[in-house]
Amino acid sequence: MTQKRPLGFGIIGTGAIAGMHAAAINACEDSQLLAVCSSSPERAKEAAEKFKVPADADWQAFLSREGLDVVCICTHSGNHLEPAIAAARAGKHILLEKPIEVSLERADALIQACTDSGVKLGVIFQNRLKPGYLQLKEAVRSGKLGKLLMGTAAINWYRDPTYYSSSSWKGTKEGDGGAALINQGVHTIDLLLDIMGDAETVYGQVRTMVHAIEGEDTATAILNFKNGALGTITGGTSLYPGNPERLEIYGENGTIILEGGKIVVYAIKGQESVPVPQSEIGGSGASDPMAIDYKLHQGQVSDMVEAIRNDRSPLVSGEDARRSLALILGIYRSSQENKKVRLT
Repeated sequence: MTQKRPLGFGIIGTGAIAGMHAAAINACEDSQLLAVCSSSPERAKEAAEKFKVPADADWQAFLSREGLDVVCICTHSGNHLEPAIAAARAGKHILLEKPIEVSLERADALIQACTDSGVKLGVIFQNRLKPGYLQLKEAVRSGKLGKLLMGTAAINWYRDPTYYSSSSWKGTKEGDGGAALINQGVHTIDLLLDIMGDAETVYGQVRTMVHAIEGEDTATAILNFKNGALGTITGGTSLYPGNPERLEIYGENGTIILEGGKIVVYAIKGQESVPVPQSEIGGSGASDPMAIDYKLHQGQVSDMVEAIRNDRSPLVSGEDARRSLALILGIYRSSQENKKVRLT
């Protein structure tokens, strides 16, 4: 049997998260980092030295490189659309960082560009691969919890003021889309929706109470899910010292609670409570955004390779990623209008 060549990956955007993507790509047998693209010749030179691959400061030169199959987009959240359209039109598959974009209009344009060009679009939500979450999802899908009654997500984190002051885009509406929910909270909100299904209505309140930023650093919301269940979300980057994120799922037959991606409560009627094997994979960014490792990103890189080779949807598609964005934007709108809003 002829061995398949590794797929060629490139990265647009060379900030902190790009290092996670590079490590994940290099750790996979079926992927190879070929090149990176940065925002200026100076940054490109630094990136070439850091990642030990050729670097460009121009999208078109980067996208013309031979053997490039997949582009990881690691630019700031409000700058995903333009490089994604360029990559899609060049026939490259796309794996981009969360959130998919900062508005539904830009997200829809990005999804449509990939559809029109016939390329795969995957979005990084690596916490879907944590062992504890996979066990929770299996319990729900197999009916062990019975009818779902309530789901809660708490991302009560902390960021030092320098996290925002050292960046030109973090916490801005144009670059970040907001702040605590759309940047930090979006991971756990994605998991909440993956388990509970879409929300029908939301009433939210967001505030900027500690940090000198445009977006929110403290937020809360009440949800009504389409399946009849209730839900809540709390989140922040103002909540010192920052607690590990929690996902609590309640059904008529029991409760499962994740904290920092690990199961801390697994209680099902009629079943003895047994110790749940834990894993350190992934980590939590409760007080440090880089307190995570690349292994879950590696899982999504491997999944992207398999999706391309087997012509299937990636683990998290553009449409999947749009759901968490729509809910978060609904929370922002609800807070601005001070009323419950219906989500479409």
